[in-house]
Amino acid sequence: MDEKKPSVPKLRFPGFTDSWEQRKLGEVTRRVTRKNKNNISKLPLTISAQYGLVDQESFFKKRVASRDMSGYYLMKKGEFAYNKSTSSDSPWGAIKRLERYEKGCVSTLYIVFSATSVDPQFLATYYDSDHWFKGVRAIAAEGARNHGLLNIAPSDFFNTTIRIACSEMEQQAIGAFFKSVDSLITLHQRKLEHLREMKRGLLQKMFPKDGESAPELRFPGFTDPWEQRKLGDCGTTYSGLSGKSSSDFGHGFARYIPYTNVFENPVVDPERLELIEIDTKQQLVQTGDTLFTTSSETPEDVGMSSVWLSDQKDVYLNSFCFGYRQNGSFDALYLAYMLRSSLFRSKMKVLAQGISRFNISRKRVMETPVPLPQIAEQKAIGDFFSRLDSLITLHQRKLEHLQEMKKGLLQQMFV
Repeated sequence: MDEKKPSVPKLRFPGFTDSWEQRKLGEVTRRVTRKNKNNISKLPLTISAQYGLVDQESFFKKRVASRDMSGYYLMKKGEFAYNKSTSSDSPWGAIKRLERYEKGCVSTLYIVFSATSVDPQFLATYYDSDHWFKGVRAIAAEGARNHGLLNIAPSDFFNTTIRIACSEMEQQAIGAFFKSVDSLITLHQRKLEHLREMKRGLLQKMFPKDGESAPELRFPGFTDPWEQRKLGDCGTTYSGLSGKSSSDFGHGFARYIPYTNVFENPVVDPERLELIEIDTKQQLVQTGDTLFTTSSETPEDVGMSSVWLSDQKDVYLNSFCFGYRQNGSFDALYLAYMLRSSLFRSKMKVLAQGISRFNISRKRVMETPVPLPQIAEQKAIGDFFSRLDSLITLHQRKLEHLQEMKKGLLQQMFV
């Protein structure tokens, strides 16, 4: 088959009918090798597959680059960089355009280039797709990988081929369209992060600080002081699954709540259960039970909790958690969010024991005092955070829908 044979994408804007042409990357771009002489820029950059070229220190929460960056490449806004490091999200590395800053520095392990005979926004969008993987895969096959870094020479990279629209107007139309899609995605990302930040702040303000009898922020009509009760005075505990082997999992008529479902959610997701072969000796989970994780890789994450609100039958708890059945002192939703507040989480961190893996004592958890307002105020707080979580979930789904839509359009609007 002739490599120069014209082809067109599946989806195009009206009015464009010309075939697309195949060009070598080096024919439509120019390699950039300018050095950061005299440390003109003090901004080290790294490539994030999700966020593009970003400040290295902010991204990694520490400085990775050396203080003297005079040997680094100096990038200017609008130029591209190819990071040959691979990951699960970027199996052939990532190519991004510098958009956030006027200039910055990247390691000479990166391949830097600028667009010369192709619309820059079109090219940036093309590299958001996976159409370019095939060309890189072909030149990386022989060189293999060195500690997650593809062994690709710049000359081979610029010899890879891409298909581009012959019409500059079509390139611009595609670039502008995806830029608007990216703006919409960014808007929803910011809305989602704003809601999450708001929730984090409210979890601090709507529960009293240690030694105080009322929170900083309350709903109108509630003025009574809050009590303090030990969890163990308000309920009993039970163990998760025991005596199970790997052959018992993945089949059977019963289901169990996995560790990650407890760890990740204040309220257990009833759609995320797994099958297990069960016997009558195991303890069933009941509606309203609270579930605690008993171990984690960090002390900050130990003792995470989740409330089971579903009325599904024959549901059990994984062996790395324990259950807590309260006696009616708590509204279930209030308990779910109070146990995720910064006040309670700080108490769990103190109880964590271990070195490489951290564990928590069920007895010590039950000895922990927690704030207890009147049941009406509990319900108001629990319902509020539940509605807030529903709003967060709605925005998360909208964002995921936009990201999936973009992914599908990238497949259909490029070759």
